[in-house]
Amino acid sequence: MELSQQDSILIIDDAEFDRQLLAKKLSAWNYNIYSAENGMAGLKALESHSPEIVITDLQMPIMNGLEFIKAARRLDLHYTYIIVLSSSDDKKSIVQALAAGADDYLTKPFHPEELQTRIQAAQRILRLQSQDLLILAMAKLADYRSKETGFHLERVQYFTKILATDYMENHGVINPQYISSLQTLSSLHDIGKVAIPDAILNKPGKLTEAEFSIMKDHTTIGGKMMDEIYQTTGAPQLQLARDIVLYHHERFNGSGYPHGLLAENIPISARLVALADVYDALTSERCYKSAFSHEKAQGIILSEKGKHFDPLIVECFERRYEDFQSVAMQYKEN
Repeated sequence: MELSQQDSILIIDDAEFDRQLLAKKLSAWNYNIYSAENGMAGLKALESHSPEIVITDLQMPIMNGLEFIKAARRLDLHYTYIIVLSSSDDKKSIVQALAAGADDYLTKPFHPEELQTRIQAAQRILRLQSQDLLILAMAKLADYRSKETGFHLERVQYFTKILATDYMENHGVINPQYISSLQTLSSLHDIGKVAIPDAILNKPGKLTEAEFSIMKDHTTIGGKMMDEIYQTTGAPQLQLARDIVLYHHERFNGSGYPHGLLAENIPISARLVALADVYDALTSERCYKSAFSHEKAQGIILSEKGKHFDPLIVECFERRYEDFQSVAMQYKEN
């Protein structure tokens, strides 16, 4: 695996020989290395240098490894992957470290190849998290232009995950990896609204027929954006994103837009996101309406079974309605 000088690791260990040995090995793998002799010094280095990965011992003076991990998680400057490297191999130490917020645990003496493999796994996880944050940031570019700001995208992500998980448990077809991608990419559903004029996007009251025709274009505009990015990058996730963006306003009975697709001709991703998005729209305040109660929104969703929404997905919603309410409360607007 090709590594860059930008990948940085902080080593925290009170034993100078161990620090130097580990630093020499990591430097040979082309990492940028920082070091600290205890948890307190480690916190200062964490704030000063913002390393992607921390490798820490547990038994240290002034501030031990467990105390450092807890303090580092409270700081939450950015997500740092923490690997414990300790001579303690008892189950209690491992459980305590992971419970405090560590991501991985290795015992001394370490095998170089195993350590390198664990670090590479950490890098993959950090890069995936960075991609997820980038996708959410892209989605919020469109969201911030309208009055549908706040936690709208986060709620849609979690509503989609709830529905998809229940669908998998009861009907198969999809798997956990698909659900993870779907949850992340669902935030892009309205990315095409970046091209809709403010006067239409934020108009209070009902849109005219001509205005609504322009508003509907956000699906095809967004779909084209995803196609163009896919052709440039070849990233397979963007094909899933395209389906969500282009088809989330299709209706199960064929009365939706932009193509009037019917039933299973609508991709499952778009069918799932459609219900999640509508539920959040119903229970949130918009420039053209007040927020509906959860009970009223539930009634509307159930009444659209087989019309707007896939009947099987409505059944998922019925089973997990309390989970929807919990997410709505957790991500409630101020």
